[in-house]
Amino acid sequence: MEKEELKRRCIEAIERRKEEIIRLGESIYRTPELGYKEFETTKRMEEAFASLGLKTVSPIAYTGCKASAGGRKGPAVAVMGELDSVVCPEHKDCAANGNMHACGHHVQLANLFGCAAGLTESGVIDELSGTVDFVAIPAEECVDLDYRDRLIKEGNIQFYGGKQEYLLRGGMDHVDMILQCHMMEVEGGRKCCTVDTDTNGFMSKSVKFIGRSAHAGIAPHEGINALNMAQLALNNINALRETFREKDKVRVSAIITSGGDLVNVVPSVTTMQVMVRAASVEAMEDAGRKVDRALKAGALAVGGKVEIHGQIGYLPLSTDSALSGLYRENMVLYGGADEDSFVEHYETAGSTDLGDMCQLVPCMHVWASGISGGLHSKDFKIEDYERAYVLPAKMLALTVIDLLYGDADKAKEIMGAYRPKFTKETYIKYMKEHSVVELFDGSAI
Repeated sequence: MEKEELKRRCIEAIERRKEEIIRLGESIYRTPELGYKEFETTKRMEEAFASLGLKTVSPIAYTGCKASAGGRKGPAVAVMGELDSVVCPEHKDCAANGNMHACGHHVQLANLFGCAAGLTESGVIDELSGTVDFVAIPAEECVDLDYRDRLIKEGNIQFYGGKQEYLLRGGMDHVDMILQCHMMEVEGGRKCCTVDTDTNGFMSKSVKFIGRSAHAGIAPHEGINALNMAQLALNNINALRETFREKDKVRVSAIITSGGDLVNVVPSVTTMQVMVRAASVEAMEDAGRKVDRALKAGALAVGGKVEIHGQIGYLPLSTDSALSGLYRENMVLYGGADEDSFVEHYETAGSTDLGDMCQLVPCMHVWASGISGGLHSKDFKIEDYERAYVLPAKMLALTVIDLLYGDADKAKEIMGAYRPKFTKETYIKYMKEHSVVELFDGSAI
């Protein structure tokens, strides 16, 4: 069958499921769950895949599920949608606990379902040379770290990111490339799509300053104030900012998560969470060493201790332009876009665990439109249900057809040009080598 006929049938199949695609996205929007807590969202995706006659594997990374289709020998393409939400209590639609799908992951899941519907219900998948995994993946947002640290301590997971955990458990062992579509207001709605993306990587630090309690009024001199250590450390970090090079896009974010229990007791323990982002692994590691020094200096000044649990969060993302170029071409031919409708390349200091995957296989990460307002903000809103929920589903499916049509020559071409930076084994080794706990005793100096 001609490729254009396959694409026509696929688009028609998605059109028939259009209302169902939107309903699924809106249903998930109303029940947001944080990473590794997406039990209800996983169940809804299992039910959605089952409605297409697809068998699911669940859980795939503590939570999450996947369905696979195809059978003819050829490359394996993974299409991914992310399950988790963020916390945005200022948003009018947030849940009672503050959870909110203000990053558009609910839209990704609707796109994922629509893509699966188009390829399978049309029969197109049987005409292609290769297989497709439809993966509802957990825990992209690196938040709620205390909960994830507990899961790690209990042996339930080993990595903060869902894609990392999925890789560790063998989910990526047979995958040759990944397709993913995210949501963003593209130049105030003037553009329809962002094609290629580079992001920062980051490392996380869970920090505990350890002092000594005392009566804050009668004998403060007998205490060692852990909160003062943390405040000094924050000032030290701020003093470092001018040492970061512009091209490295270094960002250091820090919050104090606990700073004492009673105002008349000198705080003996203060905890912090720190995120260090940069555009390259080298810059990320350099900034991380400087932040460690700043934390230790806070403890040293007051004569206390600091425990730093540091680990690589996500690695920088650089998307494959040959993959995303297929999506772009389909937007022009089938999505109503013209040549001026695109932001060709986007660089951001944000981070995603797809960055880790792009170190091993070629990855596509386009940004579709149809929303307004900033991501993770109270202003996030779906403006155009067709452009957000339905159009990306079509474009993802058409991109799969381009990759696997005939003898999957396009997929093989992209695979042949790609140069991985890690194998699964060297990646896991690198990540474990950079997960360390250090105790610095400033009282001993």
